[in-house]
Amino acid sequence: MENDTPQDDWSLDRGNRLPSFTEVLSRRTRPPVDLFMFYLFLQREGQEDVLDFWLDVQQHENLCRAYFKDVRKSGRTIKDDWPQFWDYARKRGSIYGNVVGINAGTAAKRSTGELISDAEKARLARADAGPSVSPGLYPDGKRSVSPSPAIAIAVEEKEREPSRSMTPFSQLRARHSLSSRRGSRAPTVIPRSSPITRLDLIASAERIFFRYLAPPAPNQPSHEIYLPPSFRLHTFPLSSTQLPSTTSPEYEIESSALAQVPDMFHLQKEYCFRAMEQDAFPRFLRAKAFGNLTPVSALVRLVAGMIVLWIGLAVAFALVFLDVQPKSKRFFLFIPFSIAILFLISHQYELDPILVFLGQSETTPFRTLAIKEPYVGKLLLGRAIWVSVLVTFLVTALTLLFWAVPGHRL
Repeated sequence: MENDTPQDDWSLDRGNRLPSFTEVLSRRTRPPVDLFMFYLFLQREGQEDVLDFWLDVQQHENLCRAYFKDVRKSGRTIKDDWPQFWDYARKRGSIYGNVVGINAGTAAKRSTGELISDAEKARLARADAGPSVSPGLYPDGKRSVSPSPAIAIAVEEKEREPSRSMTPFSQLRARHSLSSRRGSRAPTVIPRSSPITRLDLIASAERIFFRYLAPPAPNQPSHEIYLPPSFRLHTFPLSSTQLPSTTSPEYEIESSALAQVPDMFHLQKEYCFRAMEQDAFPRFLRAKAFGNLTPVSALVRLVAGMIVLWIGLAVAFALVFLDVQPKSKRFFLFIPFSIAILFLISHQYELDPILVFLGQSETTPFRTLAIKEPYVGKLLLGRAIWVSVLVTFLVTALTLLFWAVPGHRL
């Protein structure tokens, strides 16, 4: 209950508007438009790997920031401890410019998650595997507008591919099916029990690369995300077991690659953030701020509504053509007609007015939670009243129609 107070304050501050994507990621919203519901929405469409990738890269960047802070606390400078990264960041820019002390003459680069608070870092580091994940994005309510550092780790040009969609979501929608559904994994978490080393940074980057950017091994589930060709990394020329050796013939290449490890996935992370913000998030708001049913539940209502409507019409025609008396018995047709039309209209609007009046919204098929976001509750209540009026009108019209038809025994 302690977390409800700031969320209530944020909800009141929003007034009469829907939450932004940044507010959802920073856990400043309440059901049914919170981060948990957004994760379930992506999981239902087989697209949760994009959010997992963003969260894993966020954790990787937090790890790099912690490393730089450890270096500075030890009394050393980044320039002395890691001269290759210092030169790289000074020439090309880095999202860690403020942390490592590179400010003069260098445009500060911003990340969608660089303003994370210490409390949110601790919460993310303690996260267990599961769908309820914490992104740790600072709640500034602004979109990131950062240019990204050039990623040049052995990026190879591949053969021209057929035209593909411009977002990872449409690609995943095309290849996702119920048979290919698989469980997701929570963000990579590296426990902070000792000072962070560069090998930890390499290990973090290596896990992200081989999970999301490299083709999966045979007979293994694929978590590879779609990226435009210019954003893809095709090789990872580093080992998490040892740092580049000065005696190695590939030292220059490996040393240059190591210097780019902190910023390695920044470009891809920003792309995924905008893809979620522009593609998945609007669909999520349409589904949860203007409806309260899952697709499976809506489909079940459609099937049930058609069956009950067929039964109701069969009984209605039987009463007419058998000329059952008294005629007032036909008024009982409102029972099957009410159930059938309620189910059919609920499917059409993906909204069950009874659940709305009870303050509930579906999370997974036939499982609900309370609607706690005030403005979303107002929107759903207004739509529920309209659906109720429409159902009442259609039921009344259909019942009166069959009551008014004169009976004729065949």
